[in-house]
Amino acid sequence: MPARLAYTPSMHRRESYVLLTVLGVGVFLAGLELMVTAVALPQILATMATWADLRQASWIINGYLLVYVVTMPLAGRLTDIWGARRLFLAALAVFTIGSLLAGLSQNLDQLIAARLVQAVGGGALIPVATAAASHMFEGAARPRALGIIGALTFLGMAAGPFVGAAVLETAHPETALAQMGIAAGPLVGTIAPSWRWVFYINVPIGICALAIAWAASYGWDTPRVPSRLDLRGALLFTVGLGGILSGTTLIGNADQVFGLPTEVAVAALLVIGGVSSVLAIVHGLRRTDPFLDPRLFADRVFSSAALISLLTGYGLATAIVGGAVFVDRVLYGGPQEQRVVLGALAAMMALGALVSGFLARRLSLRLLTVVGLALSSGGLLWMSTWTPEADPRAFALSAAVFGLGFGLTVTPRSTAAVESAGRRAFGAASATVTVARMIGMAIGMAALTAYGSTTISRLSAQVYGTGDGYKQYIPAYLRDRPMNDGLVAQALEAWAANKAASIMVGVFLVAAIVTALAFVPALMMRLPVRRTNSEGSDIELETGNGEPIAF
Repeated sequence: MPARLAYTPSMHRRESYVLLTVLGVGVFLAGLELMVTAVALPQILATMATWADLRQASWIINGYLLVYVVTMPLAGRLTDIWGARRLFLAALAVFTIGSLLAGLSQNLDQLIAARLVQAVGGGALIPVATAAASHMFEGAARPRALGIIGALTFLGMAAGPFVGAAVLETAHPETALAQMGIAAGPLVGTIAPSWRWVFYINVPIGICALAIAWAASYGWDTPRVPSRLDLRGALLFTVGLGGILSGTTLIGNADQVFGLPTEVAVAALLVIGGVSSVLAIVHGLRRTDPFLDPRLFADRVFSSAALISLLTGYGLATAIVGGAVFVDRVLYGGPQEQRVVLGALAAMMALGALVSGFLARRLSLRLLTVVGLALSSGGLLWMSTWTPEADPRAFALSAAVFGLGFGLTVTPRSTAAVESAGRRAFGAASATVTVARMIGMAIGMAALTAYGSTTISRLSAQVYGTGDGYKQYIPAYLRDRPMNDGLVAQALEAWAANKAASIMVGVFLVAAIVTALAFVPALMMRLPVRRTNSEGSDIELETGNGEPIAF
């Protein structure tokens, strides 16, 4: 191993903080991307498709989540095998290239493909940064470091709505080109409309971050454990999760799928997904170094942390996507309103994650998690009371309550996962618990898409399917007017807004119930007290009560 890549077991405080900052830049970009895309999605649909194409367009986010989820365990394992430095630099480079390709996309298929490239880079950044921070800091400093990594992830999410709204409101390249007499051609197709710049903005940031990371991490790396990649396990996991997500998304589809009736196609995809998932577990139990190690779940603390991550991930996807849809479809708001609601949600997630890292020194991780779950469940219940007449600031406040609660659960579950797994599996453990959150988000997104797309198709058929169908949804005094009359259009919009609001009530209530289920594993999250011997191995001393002395 070259000397400059050797693991540095002991670092000066200033050097460790510089490296932590560099890692934070990467996870900030990964967090930024998810929320920026949520803000830009309505404009992307307006220029590349319609809301009737929601199932296909949902893969702009769901495809990203799928590859993101699959990449995380690979990145976690590669961190243990290759070390964090080279993997972190490669992830930043791939993420930046994917952002450029997304901005250049000319149709939905190209955009979805570019997002998959982005997801490879983004999916590696968080587990690599988490594992690296776990190696750099020990004792009471470790929860604080993990809290900072989690906070910067969600701080990127907090910045996303503001960055997205600013880009969409201020960047009007088509206007500038028109003033120069350029109305068509390759230049117009690559820099207009403004949503392209939501992706282009990542390129200069990514290049700068790559240069800083290269210089700041020179001479440092994490320890390497001889092992091999489990590509077969990765393939089985991908097929399993992809089948489940695809089948869930297609539920209620009115058209045939692959020439088969929808019910047959959905059943086949779900069966393939389920069988592949079982085979992935069996395969993992037979290997000493599997893609996702099922043996980690034999530890009660680790399995509790992963289950909390899964259930709260469902709520997070519902809050983010449901909030964006509510603003766009119920309030008929634009980027400014989305910035208020989603910005408050993500900003409080960042604050909660940061605060939880410091509170972990004084409070039981179990207590901190329970408080966070109570706030996030309550926030979702509050969100279910949203109506078209309410002030957007009230939406922002209820979303902020959810965000704060979710953020408070970040450090406890991450710390519990890596501590229960031990030093030699920091990469795999941190990746697995984050994967659980992303799986929850992906399932939430798939369920929301299936329900939303089916409902949109049904309502569209009722309103527009027959010549006079729209009349039953407008006041009697307008029924002698044609559909293209301004007052009729306004009445239909009001009806659609109220209908969408009533639909979202159920969506948010289900998410609140799913999040509340996490109370059960949270109460089981009691941590063992560990110390490290002279050889760097973890030794369990006794069963703790969940107090921070366990760390």
